[in-house]
Amino acid sequence: MLRDGDMSWKDFLSHAAGRSSSYSPVYQSVDALTNILFSSGTTGEPKAIPWTQLSPIRCASDTWAHLDVRPCDIGCWPTNLGWVMGPIIIYSCFLTGATLALYHGSPLGRDFCKFVQDAGVTVLGSVPSLVKSWKAGNCAEGLDWTKIRVLGTTGEASDIDDNLWLTSRASYKPIVECCGGTELASSYIQGSLLRPQAFGAFSGASMSTGFVILDEQGTPYPDDIPCSGEVGLFPLYFGATDRLLNADHDKVYFDGMPIYKGRQLRRHGDIIQRTVGGYYIVQGRADDTMNLGGIKTSSVEIERVCNRADECLLETAAVSIKPSGGGPEHLAILAVLKDRSAQYDVNLLKRKFQTAIQKNLNPLFKVSYVKVVAEFPRTASNKLLRRVLRDQLAQELSNRSKL
Repeated sequence: MLRDGDMSWKDFLSHAAGRSSSYSPVYQSVDALTNILFSSGTTGEPKAIPWTQLSPIRCASDTWAHLDVRPCDIGCWPTNLGWVMGPIIIYSCFLTGATLALYHGSPLGRDFCKFVQDAGVTVLGSVPSLVKSWKAGNCAEGLDWTKIRVLGTTGEASDIDDNLWLTSRASYKPIVECCGGTELASSYIQGSLLRPQAFGAFSGASMSTGFVILDEQGTPYPDDIPCSGEVGLFPLYFGATDRLLNADHDKVYFDGMPIYKGRQLRRHGDIIQRTVGGYYIVQGRADDTMNLGGIKTSSVEIERVCNRADECLLETAAVSIKPSGGGPEHLAILAVLKDRSAQYDVNLLKRKFQTAIQKNLNPLFKVSYVKVVAEFPRTASNKLLRRVLRDQLAQELSNRSKL
């Protein structure tokens, strides 16, 4: 039933029929707000982030420059208005003159994949967990995705095998990796059609932005050597917010960050790796790093290895648990199976995880606990909530020890 003030879609379209498509602009100051978004809350309380008139311009500039969005394109990116990709895809399509394809319902199954075909989508965005679901369900089988000319992905770390499957559905069109933040109104690191690409990796900084990778003492690594550490963003960032509505902006993003070339770096919280070939890999949030036997590693690194340990696995999550009595952190791995109703020997799975980690990551890392679950807790934007898993697991193990 319609509420007071609501209008049906049919009435809305007929109401606009015959009207002029020319409208006079309404001029506002550069600081005037266009919308308010909330951060995902993966690391704590969601932050209320206001976007100004600069934010839409930044959105459209990034997609134009990095994904080559054109007026003739039909863009589609499964999202909602509560996640940063909602406003980004709206502003990006309308400011570049592209058409926005809207789908109502869950994007997890074949119906959405068929919609991509029927709508003639040319620029398709995705989230790695969505691609994993499409691949597991063989949702694109028999569908024609040849109109797609560029693919985008964001939200979490990509799986190389899943990316290969995705591009194969679209005649091996390029996949542009994007990583940014709600407070940036864009990506700070991206792929680009003008630079070499590698699955699951980024080509470099987004247009007009810059960053350094910091060591554990907060000192920037030289730009030309392979390394891994927390990213520090250059503070002059077109479109980024300069205020929060429910927190201290400077305290959240600048306090404690080092000075680089006379300016204080901006905090973002990602751990990134620069590879020998000059590509970049996002290894997760700084909050998701763990210390295993005196060696720091990220959850994403472990998950990449464990996801390939057995064909029955849909996805894994790695967290560290601090023993109640103190001592080194323990590695725990939670797993979701492709067949949710299947029974699986947890001890066998633990051995497979241990073998995969020792062979492909570090022989000193020991898997202490494995648990199979039906699904993982996620934010509205589909990001994995490792801190929730960590808290739940810690509580469960604490209860066991009491018993």
